[in-house]
Amino acid sequence: YVTPTDPESGTGLWIRHTMLAPLDGEPSESSWFLATFPDAPPVARKHTAPALEAQCTPTGMRGTIDDVSWDLNWTRPHPPRLYHHVHPLLRRGIAKTILELPNGDVALHGTVTLPGGRALTLDGVHGGQAHLWGSKHALRWAWAHCGDFEDAPGTFIDGVSVFVPRFGREIGPSTPVVGRVLGEDFAATSPLKVIRAPSRFALTSWSFEVSDGGRRLVGEVDAPRASLVGVTYTDPDGEQAYCYNSEVASMRLSIFDTGRLMRTLVSHGRAHFEYAQRTPVPGMELHLR
Repeated sequence: YVTPTDPESGTGLWIRHTMLAPLDGEPSESSWFLATFPDAPPVARKHTAPALEAQCTPTGMRGTIDDVSWDLNWTRPHPPRLYHHVHPLLRRGIAKTILELPNGDVALHGTVTLPGGRALTLDGVHGGQAHLWGSKHALRWAWAHCGDFEDAPGTFIDGVSVFVPRFGREIGPSTPVVGRVLGEDFAATSPLKVIRAPSRFALTSWSFEVSDGGRRLVGEVDAPRASLVGVTYTDPDGEQAYCYNSEVASMRLSIFDTGRLMRTLVSHGRAHFEYAQRTPVPGMELHLR
């Protein structure tokens, strides 16, 4: 998936290509498209088929669903930089979901067409492109990405906080966070750090505190409830997770170095946020199933 924000209109986008290989049945592919706005109802589209014409490559995404379309491209940095959320020790059969960023901070170019023929032209805007795969989603989680902080070009953060089932009970939160902060790579991903990191999240908010060496980040994410788009994810065993996305969330990030506050960065309406659990949230619409 890729998550850009159009700076002219404040429109946040979440475009996703997936493949589901169920334990019982034939595999399928899906294209997902979400656009959320500062002051209008969201646009949500999904198309599922045995095989899709939509394309997702290391340097671009393109596709069409009914009255929306996208044709985006970017240039990968040289040398490429891959950000891993899951520590190598946990990749050896322990983690059931793997999340990584092949393109954590790239300049997107291209066009997105919305219902009614309205076109968004993206010319060098920040985009974060991620890849996720596995056999089972977590019990509940929060995720956020932001690369549009005011007066901090090149800084981006991508993190997730999860609760998982272990030994008949819920364990967590585990909170890996990666990114590039004020010109330096940041990775709070060691097994001890992710389970010790303070983290609290709910339907429209997430607060966390993570560290890498002498640097510490304190983050706060808030999403307007009206901007949330409800979608369902399906595991290979058929169990569903109910997820609520906003592409116009806000983030506040305080950066500490050896205990001293260096800077506080803000991004108003240009962060991307998801909250998920295993049952639907009462009173919240599910736009895509």
